[in-house]
Amino acid sequence: MATDTHSAAEASGPGMPQLDFSTWGNQIFWLVITLVVIYLILSRVALPRIASVLAERQGTITNDIAAAEDLKAKAQEAEAAYDKALIDARAEAGRIVAETKAGIQADLDKAIATADTKIAAKAAEGEKVIAEIRAGALDNVKVVAKDTAKEIVAAMGGKADAKSITAAVTARMKG
Repeated sequence: MATDTHSAAEASGPGMPQLDFSTWGNQIFWLVITLVVIYLILSRVALPRIASVLAERQGTITNDIAAAEDLKAKAQEAEAAYDKALIDARAEAGRIVAETKAGIQADLDKAIATADTKIAAKAAEGEKVIAEIRAGALDNVKVVAKDTAKEIVAAMGGKADAKSITAAVTARMKG
């Protein structure tokens, strides 16, 4: 039974040392010491490093945002300048087109006036030539008519003098 008593004493013992009330004073002391050391290490070493990294990141982010805003403003200025240049170029192109059209129209009007003048001169010349041809044709018709009338009268066996044939042809041509 001795072994049973010994096993029972061990079984009824404190078990876990953390739960033994006789060592709680020591445990609380070392717990406080450990927490103070951890606090000092964190507050003096780790937290300042973390704070500096966070501050550096915040500064980088702020600088990047400021740079992005500057670039955005520059891009908007460049876009505005581009739009203004495009509007100016279109206006200049419209002005050049209008000037070119006006110049071409003026040249066209001059060419038309010159052509009209030349056509009128050619028409006047043509009418003059036609009048001359008509006058010459009338004279030729009179001559041919006189010759033909003289030949017809002679072929019929009659005799006519030149004055009477001329008077007859002239009277017939008048209507």
